Amino acid sequence: MELEGKSALITGATSGIGAECARAFAREGAKLMLTGRNAERGEALVEELAGGDAAFVRGDLSAGAAAESLVSECVARFGGLDVLVNSAGVVHHRNVPETSDAQWEETIAVNLSAVFYLCRAAVREMAPRGGGVIVNVASTWGIVAGEGVAAYCASKGAVIALTRAMAGDHAREHIRVNAVCPGGVDTPMLVGEAEQLGMSADEGRRIWAADAPNRRLASAADIADAVVFLASERARHIHGVALPVDGGATAL
Repeated sequence: MELEGKSALITGATSGIGAECARAFAREGAKLMLTGRNAERGEALVEELAGGDAAFVRGDLSAGAAAESLVSECVARFGGLDVLVNSAGVVHHRNVPETSDAQWEETIAVNLSAVFYLCRAAVREMAPRGGGVIVNVASTWGIVAGEGVAAYCASKGAVIALTRAMAGDHAREHIRVNAVCPGGVDTPMLVGEAEQLGMSADEGRRIWAADAPNRRLASAADIADAVVFLASERARHIHGVALPVDGGATAL
């Protein structure tokens, strides 16, 4: 098992990519601290993973103190923090004039500020212990713009820039920082996006699948596999990448 004995903190773990990362990490032997906004789903996931060592803490990580507290709790439970996966995210389908202050602030708080605060807390823990791994879930819309998702594009582009900056800053401390950039993924978030655009979930799936040269949506497991790889020793010489997992969409 590739992550046996490693302690991992995964955000956004109550749904979609985050939940699938939790399942994949558990299969690879990791000890898990999971967090998200929905306590019922979080506790259900811990029960599902009963064969491993997993705990759930409900929380809003858009404040620095909350991030520090969660990392401290992970260290207290497992004796350290080896891997951080920042998977929590929100999206509003709005261009700049249509985006309200509240939508902008929520997007930046969840998609960027929480990532910054957790990365800061994680590095402060990892560096004295000799290293660790951070994997940020960004988006292909942080590499190439999407239409009508201005705040989301801004937040994910900033996550990619933050990832690269941290990779350079902390490589000598043996901390690897990388990002995974999903394209269209068949998750509850996609269903919510389709609803925002006034279409059915199936119609949304068809449209987003058509954007990729391989003509299919990723599954959450496709993204989780990439996250596991970047967290594993097989990626030991990889620092600062923004890895598209998009069926080739950004290759064109």
